[in-house]
Amino acid sequence: METSPSPVKIAILASETSDQAQYALHHFKDQCPTVEPDEASVIVAIGGDGFMLETLHRFIKCDKQIFGINRGTIGFLMNHYVETGLMERIAAAQPVTLYPLRMIAIQGDGSKVEALAINEVSLLRETRQSAKICISVNGRVRLNELASDGVLLSTPAGSTAYNLSAFGPILPLDSNVLALTPISAFRPRRWRGALVSHTSQIQFDMLESAKRPVSAVADFTEVRDVVRVTVQEDRSVSLTLLFDPEFSLHERIMTEQFGG
Repeated sequence: METSPSPVKIAILASETSDQAQYALHHFKDQCPTVEPDEASVIVAIGGDGFMLETLHRFIKCDKQIFGINRGTIGFLMNHYVETGLMERIAAAQPVTLYPLRMIAIQGDGSKVEALAINEVSLLRETRQSAKICISVNGRVRLNELASDGVLLSTPAGSTAYNLSAFGPILPLDSNVLALTPISAFRPRRWRGALVSHTSQIQFDMLESAKRPVSAVADFTEVRDVVRVTVQEDRSVSLTLLFDPEFSLHERIMTEQFGG
């Protein structure tokens, strides 16, 4: 005798700063049976992309799938808001696996801070003076001195966020590359960044760090006064997002490349 599959256990979370998200939270809870997040196999996150990033970081080591519903501004990582058929949408959704970047930042006093970034790791000047940064890829110096407001390393999933605002390239999810993008580069004038393999280790060494302090930011984690930062994709950690099949994350990124 065939047994029917067990129903998906869902937990629903919503941004506390959005009235629209809170309305949707109560609406869906009236429609669908829910459990506490630690019992759920799928987390429904209602809000904007910022709330999605918070949710992904919260459950980054919990092996749960995340189905986002947009009640924010852009909602690039979210599905459209539809008031009916939530359980059916989750059952039909297509999974996308993301891998974060692991940042190891060394501060001037020798202390070390590690953090994960789903979108990007960015280095930013702290004062009026430009940052000066030496960039190495897999132990080989590729740029002796970048004078700029900063520089960032972006994942494909994050390539349409800060990276795109800094005129970096949009990366298909299956491209297996990361975008290394300068932020308001002063020297070299014509350097527009580089694409590096997702297996690469990128090292940033701050030049004249006492005079030109730099902070390192991995999504929500900021480390001040860094002297060296190494970044590499961490495939020991994975996150699974669920998308409606008619408008997957792959399709959204492709549409963005053609001005959609």
